[in-house]
Amino acid sequence: MHENELWITRIFNDRFSELGNAALQLVGLHPEPRPWANFIVMQFLVAALLVVVFAVLRARLSATKPGKLQQVFELYYGFVRGQAESQMGHAASRYLSYFGTIFIFILICNLIGVIPAFESPTMNAPVTLGCALATFLYYHLMGVSTHGFKYILQFMGPKWWLAFLMFCGPHLFGIPGAGDGAARIREPGAGLYIYAAHDVLRELRGLARTLIPA
Repeated sequence: MHENELWITRIFNDRFSELGNAALQLVGLHPEPRPWANFIVMQFLVAALLVVVFAVLRARLSATKPGKLQQVFELYYGFVRGQAESQMGHAASRYLSYFGTIFIFILICNLIGVIPAFESPTMNAPVTLGCALATFLYYHLMGVSTHGFKYILQFMGPKWWLAFLMFCGPHLFGIPGAGDGAARIREPGAGLYIYAAHDVLRELRGLARTLIPA
């Protein structure tokens, strides 16, 4: 990988290069001397960090004397639930596990770049595209699970023989709505890539004004 290696990426490339090349070969790519990229290693780090935090949280859960960590995550849960219910109503509770997971993953991926010697994985398009694709698949799997396979018919347009227009590009023949199916994957990825860092920095500025009055 042609990039400035982080110290943690260097460790992975020095000690686990065979594992990295095995993963590359699984997806049809050629082995490389330094197979691990910074954004891949940083995603592993974020995932491991979240696993440790939630393991500690689970061990300390208390209904009578909640600790500070539990209180923080109760506030987080209330925020995610409130946002979800404002969009979906009470049915949102069924999907909170995914909403909470993807939200905190993206949040930590953005914030970890503030720490010296680390970088944000979400500054790389493949990461945001992966999050968008996971959300796309989850969205439609839940749609099929709830409504059955008739759910798919709504994406085929008013006539079955016009269905291909929904997936052939947003400007094909100048027909409004054409390409909507393809855009559902592209737009979330672009949105995460462009706006995630901006939103986090905006929240950090607001926090700084609270902690450090002008």
